[in-house]
Amino acid sequence: MWQVIGQDKILSLLDYGLKTNAIAHAYLLAGPRHVGKGTLAINLAQALNCDGPEVPCGECRSCQRILDGKHADVTPIGLDSRTEIGIDDIRSLQHSANLPPYEGKCKVFIIDEAEYLSTEAANSLLKILEEPPQRVVWLLLAAEEERLLPTVVSRCQRLELKPVPSDRVQEVLINSYNVDAEKAKLLSQLCHGRLGWALSALANDDMLEQRSQRIAKLVTLLTAGLEQRFAYAQDLATGFSRDRKTAAEITEIWLDWWRDLMLIKGGCREAVINVDYETVLEEQAKGVSLGKIKEFLTNLGLLQEAILKNVNPRLAFEWLMLNLPRWESPQQQMRNPGQLEN
Repeated sequence: MWQVIGQDKILSLLDYGLKTNAIAHAYLLAGPRHVGKGTLAINLAQALNCDGPEVPCGECRSCQRILDGKHADVTPIGLDSRTEIGIDDIRSLQHSANLPPYEGKCKVFIIDEAEYLSTEAANSLLKILEEPPQRVVWLLLAAEEERLLPTVVSRCQRLELKPVPSDRVQEVLINSYNVDAEKAKLLSQLCHGRLGWALSALANDDMLEQRSQRIAKLVTLLTAGLEQRFAYAQDLATGFSRDRKTAAEITEIWLDWWRDLMLIKGGCREAVINVDYETVLEEQAKGVSLGKIKEFLTNLGLLQEAILKNVNPRLAFEWLMLNLPRWESPQQQMRNPGQLEN
């Protein structure tokens, strides 16, 4: 039984391929982080090696061994704590791919965060994708597929996992995980349709605590001087060089926050994402004009594009801090009439 939720078209396609023996030799599973790519990859590996009547059964020996990470013919690799997946990783997989399956029907190689393949590793992978051995399936998982070599993408069948509607996520959390309605609503808003993120936050309180710390920093920066802002930019740039994902998560929090400010300014409170910070948002919205909010949202989008193009992260974050609006108290507003829009 497939464990992926909200990806019915993809599952129908894979079911048909399994029944007609028309499975591709390589798939690119594209979509945001935590949207279900890893779960789908494991499920497909199970289906290709399942011994049950309906695949993937999830109960046979092969399915259980794959789920436990013990199956000899299913090999996952990823970044771990590195900055890229190197050519030695791919050469090792190539050697294994040229050997017959040891305990199952099909060898499956899962490359998580495939966008972080080095150029040499990607070119090495391309060679085996062009001349694939039999009974071997490659699964490339990518949240930033535009970073992949176009030639690698062209050798894969692309499956795009899309975010699940928030009401569906909320329903799953309440009915399948016994989450109370208030917390389910919060998680369904924060996860942006990525059920995996919601489940991770449910299992690990540190994720929500970390979010709170980042929001607290964001709030203080609106009244901070340039020295504090530039110090924060330096921290972001240093963190970015170690882990791009953390910087992406922080940028996403900023986007949500400033979008919420815009919604409150426009009287659309029912669409606010950070529902647990609505009082803070309302107070902050009083001190920033709608025009400045829109302008900063545009700048955040430009920052995301710049990071994808590998610009200097320190310069990018310092530029963002220079363009961060400054919150004005009611007294300051009185000294500058007409500056704020209602």
